[in-house]
Amino acid sequence: MNELILINISGQDKPGLTSSISRLLGDYDVDVLDIGQAVIHSYLTLGILIRVPPQAESSPLLKDVLFRAHELGVTVRFTPVEGSSYEEWVTHQERSLFILTLLSRKIKADHIAKVAEIIYNNGLNIDSIMRLSGRTPLDHQQDRTRACIEFSLGGEPRDTAGMRMELMNAAIDLDVDIAVQEDSIYRRNRKLIAFDMDSTLIATEVIDQLAGLAGVGDEVTRITAEAMAGRLEFKQSLKKRVALLEGLPVEALHELSASVPLTEGAEDLFRILKKLSYKTAILSGGFTFVGRALQKRLGVDYVFCNELEIVSGKLTGKVVGPIVDGTRKAELLAEIASKEGLSLQQAIAVGDGANDLLMLSSAGLGIAFHAKTVVKESAGHAISTLGLDSILYLMGIRDRHAYGEHTASTDN
Repeated sequence: MNELILINISGQDKPGLTSSISRLLGDYDVDVLDIGQAVIHSYLTLGILIRVPPQAESSPLLKDVLFRAHELGVTVRFTPVEGSSYEEWVTHQERSLFILTLLSRKIKADHIAKVAEIIYNNGLNIDSIMRLSGRTPLDHQQDRTRACIEFSLGGEPRDTAGMRMELMNAAIDLDVDIAVQEDSIYRRNRKLIAFDMDSTLIATEVIDQLAGLAGVGDEVTRITAEAMAGRLEFKQSLKKRVALLEGLPVEALHELSASVPLTEGAEDLFRILKKLSYKTAILSGGFTFVGRALQKRLGVDYVFCNELEIVSGKLTGKVVGPIVDGTRKAELLAEIASKEGLSLQQAIAVGDGANDLLMLSSAGLGIAFHAKTVVKESAGHAISTLGLDSILYLMGIRDRHAYGEHTASTDN
């Protein structure tokens, strides 16, 4: 009869340790049913579930492993596993799988404790925990650090909507971001990402800047706030705001487009997306003159924004052509995905306002970025504590792969 034995090894990591143990097991022709290894601060934990064939006796095997562990200076523990227990464990592998991502400037023990409590209370099991962020020096400035831990979860939530609400409330209370995704085939196979522009890709609202130059800042800011909070229909609000800009010289547009501030992490994100052969798009209710400048600066593939009418070198207070509103953004995302031969499940959409919600909900991964409360409550996922490049964590990309091994955020 085959024996099942779980071998747990822990101690100071050293080159050749795993090779030495596995070679010894190979001498007994054992089957490896499962294996997992983690190293934290040069301390190793290795687990191997083996099946010892009938022709091999476990006693000399365990004795040899124990002796080898002593030679290597590590601790070993053996646990017999019942066949019925193993079969039940195999059956559990067919359960639903989810990925929970915890992001913050700095992750504290109570962050993990609260997340783990919510996971447990909703009937899910933590299968593994992995750090995606790099190792940050102790003296690094906290306002520029980023930390991310990814939890692999198994099971079915007792109340999916209730769990998401618990996690959202915990994120607000702890000042962290928490995202939960189904661990589907699409998660690591997305190839298109679309961004809203104002207050998402750039750290300003361009129309507010233009309004300031035109001397109508307070009135436009009020209308913008109503529109972004979903209290005013976007097309109507855009026409009202643009009308107030009548007479503004076109030179003001050129000066503004050259000075708009990018959101933290935007340049790094686009550099990495380009390296990964992603298609990128700006789908914005903002204005084409800024979108084109960003296209040149960041290498954006598609830009769809609103066009301001200019006559005799001045704004007329009108928009030329169809207005890019929330509905149009979702339509454009679908059109671009189709053109690129992709499904919408392979698309990511990022935005901050109410007019982004249709786009966010139609994409495989919709992210409310530093968004208004109404948007965060409606969107599937939200990032409020880190820069735009933290989207890479929700894509499952580790710092070591994104930034290489020679930066302060390196994950060696």
